[in-house]
Amino acid sequence: MPEYLKVDGHDLYCYEWENDGEAVVLLHGGLSKTSSWDYLLVPALENDFHVYAYDRTGHGFTGDRTGSLHFDFQAKEAISYLEEVVKEPAHLIGYSDGGIIALMVAIQRPDLVKSIVAIGANYHFSAPLKDFTEAFVSEGDQAEYNLISPDAPHTLLEKIIRMNQIWRTEPDIALSDIASIQCPVLVMAGDDDVIKHDHTISLYEALPLGQLAIIPGTSHGLVKEKPALMLANIMQFLEDLTYPQTRDPIRRISNQPE
Repeated sequence: MPEYLKVDGHDLYCYEWENDGEAVVLLHGGLSKTSSWDYLLVPALENDFHVYAYDRTGHGFTGDRTGSLHFDFQAKEAISYLEEVVKEPAHLIGYSDGGIIALMVAIQRPDLVKSIVAIGANYHFSAPLKDFTEAFVSEGDQAEYNLISPDAPHTLLEKIIRMNQIWRTEPDIALSDIASIQCPVLVMAGDDDVIKHDHTISLYEALPLGQLAIIPGTSHGLVKEKPALMLANIMQFLEDLTYPQTRDPIRRISNQPE
């Protein structure tokens, strides 16, 4: 059952699916929540892994705080969650903003990360093919927000405006920092993703232990558009984290393990 836990001194809405396996932490997308995608991933993961998740501050069931939508805040919160709740190194599966946070955690605290699946993630704010100038709230989104968020109804539009401003200037992660990530990373995107393809490829190529999966016939919403194909890639990755040994290495030829 989900519950509020004190993490880094404030209430965080947390989920846990108990198992004796290695820890996996799900990191949802920006302006989203755990329950928007956990039902797609957990059934495939819970028999083999100890799955954790939480609604980030200002998202879902977790109330807002000053500065909570900025990536530095969210990365710090993720580190606190891993230290205080998970209490062991974990595999991180992050979607969109969640993927960015996973990369930041691996850079700042490599001891807490066993592997990363980064879905539709970017390391620089110049990557999206949108300008993030529109702020709109549908009746359905507002009704759901009123039902679950501890924040006042009018704050949904305010959060969208704040997040749009952040997406125009964040994240800004140096490729040299990406190259410092020493755990296996699966970079995943849709072939019609909002993140530029050359940016996704540059992320993959900068990672010493990177793998790349482009899901055909999907957009940034690939998680829900082709969940079975997405899960097949994720599960194959998690089941064998050894360095890929291909028959005709080209991009990996310069860093093949001895």
